[in-house]
Amino acid sequence: MRSVAVEQAYAEVERVTRREAKNFAYGIMVLPRPKRRAIAAVYAFARRVDDIADGPLRPAEKRERLEALRSALAERSPAEPMLVALADARARYAIPDAALMALVDGGIQDTEQSRYADFSELRGYCEKVAGAVGLACLPVYGSDDVEHARTLGIALQLINIVRDVREDWELGRVYLPQDELAAHGVSEEDIAHGRLTPAWRSLMAHHAARARSHLAEGLRLLESLDRRSALCVRTFASLYGATLDRIEARGYDVFGPKMRLSTPAKLAVVARGLFP
Repeated sequence: MRSVAVEQAYAEVERVTRREAKNFAYGIMVLPRPKRRAIAAVYAFARRVDDIADGPLRPAEKRERLEALRSALAERSPAEPMLVALADARARYAIPDAALMALVDGGIQDTEQSRYADFSELRGYCEKVAGAVGLACLPVYGSDDVEHARTLGIALQLINIVRDVREDWELGRVYLPQDELAAHGVSEEDIAHGRLTPAWRSLMAHHAARARSHLAEGLRLLESLDRRSALCVRTFASLYGATLDRIEARGYDVFGPKMRLSTPAKLAVVARGLFP
């Protein structure tokens, strides 16, 4: 029987997921409770990494905290609720340490690098911060399809990059590859001033098409999943796809308030998955 501490820890990571990860929360709601809690534990860990990397501390302090978080993964009896839940999930589903370590590496990279020369370099970053989430969740879903899980994670990160251009700029980061900015005639000054030029829309259309290509390829993961796990993955992938649809419909204006789907829109996506 699980201890009260473990039960409380899982309750906490589920609260974090519902509060901070609306797309994931709507997806994992269709999973059996043990799997849902394990995925929430993985998400809460990834959220902690992001909160440190995107927070107000100096880069050296961020790296120190991220390395402390890495070290905490080796603790046999952690006290912090997120780590308690994650330790139980790791024991139950053999969540690979390498995937969790890669998430920390991605957070550290955000403290050291703010520009990416080309897509190859960007893809390497995406593999750490989102592809690794896919690999961490894979054993919970009961699959060993590493390649498509990684590709799906990258697809979701590419959509995030489109959605969060303004927010990332305010953090001093430009994830859009520098060679593509130059090829499409978009400057960082254009990003700073939120200029919706034909060049900007051309660049965004290129990036969106690549995200959709990765999404389609990554969704081949569904072939290896049981029905409820497949429904979970299809749901949150569809929510990300719907966000990209709305961005395209707005002419790639991502400089205003952060793009969010309404609750009814999200429930409609869930319903389409349940009753195709």
